[in-house]
Amino acid sequence: MPYIDEALLDDENELARKDSRETLRALASAGAQVREAVTLTQEAGIERLATMDRPRSVLVAAIGGSAIVAEVLELLAEPGSPVPVQARRNLPLPGWVGPLDLVVAVSLSGRAPGPLAVAAEAARRGAMLLTVGADDSPLAQVCRQARGVHVGVGRHRTSSRTALWTLLTPVLMGADQLGLLEAPVTTLEAVATRLDTRAEQMRPSSDSFVNPAKVLAISLAETVPVVLGDGPLGGVAAARASSMLARTARVPATFGELPDAASGIVACFDGPYTAIGGRRPGTYDDSRIRLGDIDTSGWEPHHFAEPEGELMERRGGAADGGGESDIFADPYLDGPSPPRLGLLMLRDAPTEPATPESVQAEALTDAVRTTAREAGVRVMEVQAEAGAPIVRLADHVAAADFTATYLALGLGLDPSVSPHVADLRDRTR
Repeated sequence: MPYIDEALLDDENELARKDSRETLRALASAGAQVREAVTLTQEAGIERLATMDRPRSVLVAAIGGSAIVAEVLELLAEPGSPVPVQARRNLPLPGWVGPLDLVVAVSLSGRAPGPLAVAAEAARRGAMLLTVGADDSPLAQVCRQARGVHVGVGRHRTSSRTALWTLLTPVLMGADQLGLLEAPVTTLEAVATRLDTRAEQMRPSSDSFVNPAKVLAISLAETVPVVLGDGPLGGVAAARASSMLARTARVPATFGELPDAASGIVACFDGPYTAIGGRRPGTYDDSRIRLGDIDTSGWEPHHFAEPEGELMERRGGAADGGGESDIFADPYLDGPSPPRLGLLMLRDAPTEPATPESVQAEALTDAVRTTAREAGVRVMEVQAEAGAPIVRLADHVAAADFTATYLALGLGLDPSVSPHVADLRDRTR
């Protein structure tokens, strides 16, 4: 079972020593990334898109840590976009793409094979191009030769996982110019402000009992995590959280979106990682984190503490919600207990005023959470604060990114350096 060093999470010097490429600092710059990207996008002439004919369709090419850019654009454009928007990771470019379509290619380095190949093929067919990446890259060259709009990414952006808002902001501004969604500069400033607020709450110097990301990291450390969004916005955030947990914390995590994933997730409660499937007693209270209310004046420390039942089980006592743990169990003879299933629920801000659909969705979310608790699953919950959709998404992305980073550091891992990923790159060159 993995062990997280909780004391390390409150040691700023040790966190900085283990974080060789300053991942926490890069994540804290998310608000500044938005503001810088707004300036770079305006300087690149994004308003040119408004003078062009509206495209027949929009195709977004992004891979790896940049893939969420395509998912976010699909999510936000779907309700009101007059043209279809879809994601594409690599060739082949669909046969219908031509001069009437817009292709968006995103790559921090400007050298990712998938987006670069898609952009080159789109340019060959005469499609309109919007690209985001390094200024001195092959992707920028392809775009300029095709007379498209290329937006640079500025300096000191070394990883697409920590430069999400550098990549996403120009794409949102381009979509706004085309009338696919509403993302005016005022909304983007609200996103930057929200990200600044979350960075302050989740800063390394914040004590672990009031820092929401550290609380989640400690809670997730000894679980098999499942991330579940309560709707489309939460679903995109859940995919981001799963990716960050795997790539940053090296913890595999499945994810899903309600309502479609309800049965698949709940079926896992019968498996070997719960009190029912694993024949282990005890149900546990859930840890709730409402991002808009986290500060030392509005919440008492126990709101962020480890669920009491789980803490008592570790000490050999009885959980309040169920039977007693066997304090005489011998891990050498009986075998170690497998890690418990952990359900991280990403909940959107409440719909105001409530609608029949939102009431039904809320009831399903509550039913899943109750079923999980009764099965002995450790339930964690993050709820976004009210705001525009992209602002609410920023809440969840910040929580997921900081949590995965603190989890990696607490487990003794460098969040930005994976020896096995380096080996894989060497073997595939």
